Amino acid sequence: MTEATTILPSNPSTMAPTIHYQVAMPKPQSHLFEVRLQVINWSKSVLDLKMPVWTPGSYLIREYAKHLQDFWVDTGKDNGHQLLSWQKVSKNHWQVDTEGAAEIIVHYRIFANELSVRTNHLDLTHGYFNGAALFLFIPGWEQQPIQVTIVPPNLEWKVVTPLPAIPGTINTFEAKNFDTLVDSPFEIGYHQLHEFEVLGKPHQLAIWGKGNANPNKMIEDLKKIIEVEAQLYGGLPYERYVFLLHLSSSGFGGLEHKNSCSLNYSRFGFRAKDKYNRFIQLVAHEFFHLWNVKRILPKPLEKFNYEEENYTTSLWFCEGTTSYYDLIIPLRAGIYDSKTFLECLSKDITRLQTTPGRLIQNLSESSFDTWIKLYRRDSNSDNSQVSYYLKGELVSLLLDLLIRKCHHNQRSLDDVMRLMWQKFGAWEIGFTPQNLRDAIESVADMDLGYFFDNYVDGTIELPFDEYLEPFGLKLIGVHDEDAPPYLGAIAKSEHGQEIVKFVEANSPARIAGIDPGDQLLAINGWRVTAEQLCDRLKDYQVNDTIEITLFHEDELRTLPVTLGKSPPTRYQILPIDNPTDEQKHNLTGWLG
Repeated sequence: MTEATTILPSNPSTMAPTIHYQVAMPKPQSHLFEVRLQVINWSKSVLDLKMPVWTPGSYLIREYAKHLQDFWVDTGKDNGHQLLSWQKVSKNHWQVDTEGAAEIIVHYRIFANELSVRTNHLDLTHGYFNGAALFLFIPGWEQQPIQVTIVPPNLEWKVVTPLPAIPGTINTFEAKNFDTLVDSPFEIGYHQLHEFEVLGKPHQLAIWGKGNANPNKMIEDLKKIIEVEAQLYGGLPYERYVFLLHLSSSGFGGLEHKNSCSLNYSRFGFRAKDKYNRFIQLVAHEFFHLWNVKRILPKPLEKFNYEEENYTTSLWFCEGTTSYYDLIIPLRAGIYDSKTFLECLSKDITRLQTTPGRLIQNLSESSFDTWIKLYRRDSNSDNSQVSYYLKGELVSLLLDLLIRKCHHNQRSLDDVMRLMWQKFGAWEIGFTPQNLRDAIESVADMDLGYFFDNYVDGTIELPFDEYLEPFGLKLIGVHDEDAPPYLGAIAKSEHGQEIVKFVEANSPARIAGIDPGDQLLAINGWRVTAEQLCDRLKDYQVNDTIEITLFHEDELRTLPVTLGKSPPTRYQILPIDNPTDEQKHNLTGWLG
């Protein structure tokens, strides 16, 4: 393949092409979107076309071009639809020899059979797509307006998107530039569409799929979430907002956009209170992103490079702080009470404290390395890394408590968010890590060098009790009285074999030489299954030495393992005995 050369416009005011996409789905059961790109007023001998390799909000190279097929190019009708030659010069880059044609039509199909918030899905009931996973862009012309016409397979399929419709057209919409196109998902098909108003602005909720969701209750709670978050920031930064909800067999996820969000949730996950609360937290999280991330954004994400990783050390604030607010916003909205909030917080602390990697990877590294670690887990991930969502949430908790304590609840993390909005988000100016630290220190009115060195850029254990105590709370580690002695290995049954899936660093199993992938056979000469492992270990005491037999790379091994004392299985936030009036006042100021 030849080396790629990118054609840049020398005078955009006189050379600007018209860019129009048509997306059809004549045979939805084939899972193929048929895409037609019409470029008019092209004046160069070569047309470069590229496809993004990732989508904002999902920080992993996903190689969307792998789903593109049946690529071909011709001229417009004025040139008799003459075929044009082209070549692919890299994994996501095509070059077309235009042969002097002013109108070029590019045809291709996209295979769409992955139901997630970041990809494309097409079947007999609907079509859903994200711009990054469907559309090519013309290098140098990313700021040019783009029109998109949707051609459903039949008249019963309806179209929902945050993009504005072009008056006088049918299913034709306009994006002011490629960034906006990428940021505007489409839902086409048989879906319930509910419209409601909050703070004088229109909102839509499109629900695809069947389940036990109650749209009326959901909308009432959505209104509460919107109002509470708008109150925090002083208004809503959009003219219209769209919630796209997919009900799937066991899905979970969300992807934020400037004027919409995509949500994927288990179809029968709305009746049980704890599952419904989890859905509400998902909504609160994605909606909070329309400020934090979509407008309050790190400097490296101020202008997207769709062809490679966009590195930042601040995802702990973008995602982690948002995760803290997705717990507390439903509390402020009255959807659940402080007891539920503290229970949810306790579960997240349990997740962190039972992840050995929290002592290995710091938050800045976790943010920076998301492209190669967070979404690419392996058998050692829990030993070597920590989620910037999870630890970022709990570091944000500590910051909120610290600011509240020092300023008697007259200041909080809310003031940090408002300051970041006023200085950066409202203007969509990217912030640096130092800008973020300056804003937090400004609100806290203190030097937080020790805090950042240890809890953001370091791996020191988070001192939960120190920060909870002024609010009359404490954190306790709970030991399961029926827990067996500590082995430090997890096994699962797979295809009739008992396979070790995880071995904790520095555990008895690791010290003995047990590895992930080993086939577990027996304890002290007696066969054991993954399901039986925990129960069988209860026959022994701490410091007992047992023999575990297994296959390691087809080699039969019997290893002596000395069992240890089990660590806490969970952590729980509880009120302290006899709190002072000041502690009661602080707690009320925080949780209401």
